[in-house]
Amino acid sequence: MVSSVETGALITAGANRLAEAGIQDARREMRLILSHVTGRSLTHLMTYPEEPVDDPIAVEVLIARRAGREPLSRILGYREFWKDRFTITPDTLDPRADTETLIEGVLVAWEGCSQPRNILDLGTGSGCILLSLLREFSGATGLGIDLSDGAVEAAAHNAESLGLKDRAEFRTGNWFEGLTGEFDLIVSNPPYIETDVIAMLEPEVRHFDPMLALDGGGDGLDPYPILTTMAPRFLRQGGMLVMEVGQGQAKRVSELAVGSGFVSVWTRYDLGGIERGVFCQKNPANSFNIQK
Repeated sequence: MVSSVETGALITAGANRLAEAGIQDARREMRLILSHVTGRSLTHLMTYPEEPVDDPIAVEVLIARRAGREPLSRILGYREFWKDRFTITPDTLDPRADTETLIEGVLVAWEGCSQPRNILDLGTGSGCILLSLLREFSGATGLGIDLSDGAVEAAAHNAESLGLKDRAEFRTGNWFEGLTGEFDLIVSNPPYIETDVIAMLEPEVRHFDPMLALDGGGDGLDPYPILTTMAPRFLRQGGMLVMEVGQGQAKRVSELAVGSGFVSVWTRYDLGGIERGVFCQKNPANSFNIQK
């Protein structure tokens, strides 16, 4: 039988090990691991460092996984995104805070306008973009498409967990293939990493994010001609296409959108100062608020 260990001592030892493995903010991550195992809040762990942890072996298993550079979100099984917690699986991209730039930009653009009635999310993954928008636009319904059956299953699970299953539908598919109807808003966070760059990414990304969600082809831009060419056929008058892009890609993607007939194209920066979102209006039927 393994004896218990004091909380404070376990946090210190675990944080040192994570730091040696190259984990930034190791002490905070160690607290999150301990909170996950014990069910105690972060505040409780910090307030009672002398309290024993009865199952240090279970904690050690998770420390070893994180020291092996498995992302903490995948160890915990969820990621906080926008205003909610989303379950993630090996079939889904781990949502990043950068992607919240799309949500912010949509809300700014639609402020003072009639809310979108239906939303299409291409490459939906965990469903975090679509479901976050449905939370903000209470009268809207949405359809999420993904090439991965596993991602579709995960997104449907998140919709049910958030009480949105009656307003969100998820299907397996390849971009616009087989779709009918029109949408007020089309959103996408497509794969945009250059194929040759993937091997140089952090281990948390290259070993644990699904390749389908990363590989954007030789120049990282493979999905964008499809999105910009096809979206106008599925957008209502005044509709909007919103795409996440990688660093240095906004100019080329904007040019593709203009070449496909979008009358107004603008970008929005993430918190790191990178042009992260490209916003494209089909025509001026709606007077969107354009802010970078």
